[in-house]
Amino acid sequence: MEERAGLRIRLLGDPVLRKKSKQVSRITARHRDILSKMSRMMYDSGGIGLAAPQVGVSESMIVVDIGNGLYKLINPRIVKREGAKSREEGCLSVPGVCIKVKRANKVLVHAQDDEGKSIEIKAEDLLACVFQHEIDHLKGKLIVDHASFLDKIRIKKRVEEIKRQARNEKLPESETKSCKLQL
Repeated sequence: MEERAGLRIRLLGDPVLRKKSKQVSRITARHRDILSKMSRMMYDSGGIGLAAPQVGVSESMIVVDIGNGLYKLINPRIVKREGAKSREEGCLSVPGVCIKVKRANKVLVHAQDDEGKSIEIKAEDLLACVFQHEIDHLKGKLIVDHASFLDKIRIKKRVEEIKRQARNEKLPESETKSCKLQL
């Protein structure tokens, strides 16, 4: 598992993934440093999004890059949703599991950048999906929570294996990439 100065990608079963993230009241150099490390970890892991809880930090921060530039967002929230689209999603914290998730096709996100400036992002399609996935992490929600009854049966064995690996903090490299969409 990728590790950068104490940060590492947490796996399903780690309690930090189920905690609701705290809002960041004052952005400091520490927050900017964590966001930079998260960005490198996301790129190194082949992901297109990463939330702070996924690296063990229970604060409201995400990084996203679907290939059009990097977003480093603090206290992101979705203020408007439109339409619906289902797509198969993977997650760096739930390797080897792909779940079809229905999400809004367009979202309006309010956040702060890493300098504290308020920003508004209109996102659609893949970018909207990634923002929703990462903001779910800030609420303690994972893709397995979106799984249908049949999907839960299908992935049960893999989920138990991931939880065992999370307790051992070890994941074989071959198991880290599973779906086309790694968030």
